[in-house]
Amino acid sequence: MSSSLSAYLIDPTAARGFVGSGDEQLLQVIRDEFGKTLAADDAWFSSQIEEGAPTAYEALHAVVHDGPYSDNPDHAFQYGYAYKRLVSLAGSFLDNSNFCPFRGSWLEVVDEGLQALRITAVSVAEFGHSSGMPDGIPCSYLPGCGEWTHERCLEALEQFEQTKRDDHAPPLDPEVVDAVFDVISWLRHAQAHPGFGVIGFVS
Repeated sequence: MSSSLSAYLIDPTAARGFVGSGDEQLLQVIRDEFGKTLAADDAWFSSQIEEGAPTAYEALHAVVHDGPYSDNPDHAFQYGYAYKRLVSLAGSFLDNSNFCPFRGSWLEVVDEGLQALRITAVSVAEFGHSSGMPDGIPCSYLPGCGEWTHERCLEALEQFEQTKRDDHAPPLDPEVVDAVFDVISWLRHAQAHPGFGVIGFVS
């Protein structure tokens, strides 16, 4: 089974601000502009919805109003995907060519490449966990969510620049090098936008 990492350039504080904002205008825009996408997602998860999981829009409504959430842990995935939808609409999609699709422990392999280059301030593997999901949103195995603040992005870039100054060039597989430079490009985008970081989702 393959997975996919989707990364977005966004102000993490603003992203978290969607949760509990009560922004009915935002919900209306999503319903009007992305109704077909919501319907497609409902079709994909039709069996779970038939068993009581919220629809895509119901999950969005709950996240924007910070509840009420279903107390069934099997329904938690819908709230994670609702938050991903909000981030994807407000943020800028970052090139994930080397992370879509991926199999197995690819994210950990890329992290090993980053660490070999002495870049330790960020980790792509954390996007596969739930550490970046805002407090209050029920957590599920999928989607995973991680968050790099602007400060962490700058620190990681400085680590990369120091590696270059030290002329430190460990041997890495070409595929890992390509993925590492995807990450470096994400960091440079964050550097160019004060306050912005990266939020990633694995599904």
